[in-house]
Amino acid sequence: MVQTDFGGPDAVFPQDVPEPVCGPRDVVVKVAYCGLNRLDLLQLQGPGLIPGFRLPHVPGMDFAGTVVATGSAVSSVVPGDRVIADPTQGCGSCPRCAVGDRAYCVSPRIIGGNAPGALAEYVLATAESVVQVPESLPLAAAVTLPTAFATAWHAVHNVGSLAAGETLVVHAGASAVSLAAVALAKRAGATVVAFAGSDAKRAAAREAGADLVLPNDEPDAAKTVTAFTGGDGADLVLDHVGADTWRTSLDCLGIRGRLILMGNTGGDQVSFSLQEVFHRGLKLLGTGGYTSADFVAATSACFADGLHLPIAAIVPLEDLAGAWGLLAARATIGKVVITP
Repeated sequence: MVQTDFGGPDAVFPQDVPEPVCGPRDVVVKVAYCGLNRLDLLQLQGPGLIPGFRLPHVPGMDFAGTVVATGSAVSSVVPGDRVIADPTQGCGSCPRCAVGDRAYCVSPRIIGGNAPGALAEYVLATAESVVQVPESLPLAAAVTLPTAFATAWHAVHNVGSLAAGETLVVHAGASAVSLAAVALAKRAGATVVAFAGSDAKRAAAREAGADLVLPNDEPDAAKTVTAFTGGDGADLVLDHVGADTWRTSLDCLGIRGRLILMGNTGGDQVSFSLQEVFHRGLKLLGTGGYTSADFVAATSACFADGLHLPIAAIVPLEDLAGAWGLLAARATIGKVVITP
């Protein structure tokens, strides 16, 4: 599916394109499933958000499939292996890539972001970015892992340093990243409080393991969280909404609490009291991009414990317009998955 313009679903249509060709350190994967992300929709609507984005463009960041070809220098996988990949590829040669920080590569290559994506029969990836999927995990479940769980792992563990016995508060509790964060936090032995906007979404947060689930419009939300924690407040708040939830996030934190900032869909500009932050010892932490180590750690944890996101719908490639609509409506729980 090739995007030729910005706008709605009619800006993307099926087109024959050349099959990808391996470089020495690349693999070609036959796509079984492609999981849609919010970025796919935002770049469809325009403008392109990833540096280097240009039209025409093949979207689709997350995929699961089978290796069909490998480059001459590849020994980590062979044709027939079932794999997923980190869509953040990097350039492979700059200092950032050398230490696994591909999100800050000087010339980033991101599958489905500024490089040909997985809404196609075949997709090209670097061999170092792919991980093999255990036979016990269906590829339809594996495709829900890459971006959501790597992002959540980075926020919860790498940046937030969540420990067993601590309390995590999560906004937008039924979004893909939040559901992943809930699952990972419970795996780490934490208590989780989630906010969500509908009965169905609150049920999904509970299913993921949240100990207390509250409506977005909960009166005196921070007081409820403080009471639930025995007066201590939360140790960590994960906020990928932004201005709309900023005040609640700060108020939910206990002394020396950490606020993880990772999104601004609910507004970008906020204000706060410096005295409140320094007097209470709060830490305001921006997540930035996850690392290659985060991706490996997150997927390994998911494989070991059978973690994955619910699938909201599996849609054939020719019905992509309907899948865009599901994603735009914000009513789905889990991942919308496309199959070629």
